[in-house]
Amino acid sequence: MSFNNIYDISGSAMNAQVMRLDTIASNLANADTVAGSEQDAYRALKPVFSAMYQTASGDTDTGNNLSASVKMMGIVQSDRAVEQRYEPNNPIANADGYVFYSNVNSLEEMADMMSASRSYQTSVEILGKVNSMQQSILRLGQS
Repeated sequence: MSFNNIYDISGSAMNAQVMRLDTIASNLANADTVAGSEQDAYRALKPVFSAMYQTASGDTDTGNNLSASVKMMGIVQSDRAVEQRYEPNNPIANADGYVFYSNVNSLEEMADMMSASRSYQTSVEILGKVNSMQQSILRLGQS
């Protein structure tokens, strides 16, 4: 595995965590939104990632010089039920007096945000270590 592969792997991991943080930010921003129907209620977004394995030649077959990267497969909506509350005085309540709140769980989102931030930080640290290793190799070559 070359240093370039490490940069590519860490870069793809960092991009994945940025996408994860973007969806978390959207979820937290819409945590307390209400709607007049269940269909219109905001549903939490969750990114779906996949590990992509490649050999040095670019094939997806297994081999001795195998590397991996993270690929964003898409964003899906949470299947958790939205909260229905009886608020007949709310201007957007339906004919039965109910409003529908988003299915965002703020505690879960905050925990997920901390996890994504840590993962991003780990990728940055890996890049720093690789950079330090490359500098050490260059210093050895000058000796």
